[in-house]
Amino acid sequence: MRSDHAIVTVVIRLPPRSLRRTLVAVTRRTDTYFICATPRTGSSLLLGLLDSTGVAGHPQAYFRSPDEVAWSVRWGIAHTAQHVLDYGDFVRAALAAGRTGNGVFGAKLMWGTHAELTTRLARLHPDLTGDELGLLEREFGTRIRFVQLRRDDVLAQAVSWLRAEQTGVWFIGGKVEIGGGRAAPAGGRPAYDRDAITRIVRTIEEHNAGWEGWFEDYGIEPYRIRYEDLSADPSAVTLRVLDHLGLALPAGRHVTPSHQRQADRLNEEWADRYRLRPPGV
Repeated sequence: MRSDHAIVTVVIRLPPRSLRRTLVAVTRRTDTYFICATPRTGSSLLLGLLDSTGVAGHPQAYFRSPDEVAWSVRWGIAHTAQHVLDYGDFVRAALAAGRTGNGVFGAKLMWGTHAELTTRLARLHPDLTGDELGLLEREFGTRIRFVQLRRDDVLAQAVSWLRAEQTGVWFIGGKVEIGGGRAAPAGGRPAYDRDAITRIVRTIEEHNAGWEGWFEDYGIEPYRIRYEDLSADPSAVTLRVLDHLGLALPAGRHVTPSHQRQADRLNEEWADRYRLRPPGV
């Protein structure tokens, strides 16, 4: 008996793993985001602005190794003088502290800190050793987005970095940060150091290249922010970040800064002085 029905075979090719992550990210609200930065790019300012929205978590630099014990003390986690006894407990406490009521978690990762974090996570999930993005997804969920913060004027960034190193003041203001902040300037006196500025410029370039390579390796297209734009219009930039995360500022809520500007005329004088005699001259 003859059949008039044809059999059609449909072959569906799934996109690469990295592209599947991207497709998921653009169609769903994020649960976790990381601010990926280098020092003196306005990251503390941005964290405070996002926190003020009430819907973007309570982002902090939770995963810096030097601050681990201080966070553990605050959260009541068992620890030695150098580190926590159970890193899984530490991450769970960070998630609890860093989430807002809508379940969104935010944190800051400097270049190098991400490697510290994923190295520790690999001990909890050895099956994912070597897959840094996979480790982050295992611990923080697959709906992760990355916001990259960079500064066009690398010399100004290096000058600011050097002053923070010399004085020990990395930010002024804020709410619950651990590490580097002071209510008022304190510590060592700033002193111009041409060689140190050159060293920091090179470090910034290396760290920026490191982030770009990492994003490329894992097929990530971060949401990019320029420090210059953030400094010029903090509220507008914050609202754009919220939109990227699939979030909206609640009615009656305002974006408010909690950090004070630190740069002054001395920063400009050091930058001008450096330009008069750049490296190799």
